Amino acid sequence: MVDKFVGTWKMISSENFDDYMKALGVGFATRQVGNRTKPSLIINMDDQGMICLKSQSTFKTVEVKFNLNEPFEETTADDRKTMTVFSLENGKLVQKQKWDGKESTIERGDW
Repeated sequence: MVDKFVGTWKMISSENFDDYMKALGVGFATRQVGNRTKPSLIINMDDQGMICLKSQSTFKTVEVKFNLNEPFEETTADDRKTMTVFSLENGKLVQKQKWDGKESTIERGDW
């Protein structure tokens, strides 16, 4: 099922990203750069099922490696330290992050 996500993906648009970053406490300058950045997302999977997700842009490159449904410590692009778990739900790759009593959910795919 993860196979349909493997490849290189280019962001075309995002909605309410500035409001999302504000809610996370991201500073003004970083939000301005983030709003103008359209990263490529590169997803690979090795023979043991370990998934590598790399967000690559001229501003910053962030890479995480994980197994589905196994929580791990993540340092996000805005330097938050989160406990993160990826899962497959209804054909989507779902990333749930928890830190400091807060939660964020990112869904990828809906095709």
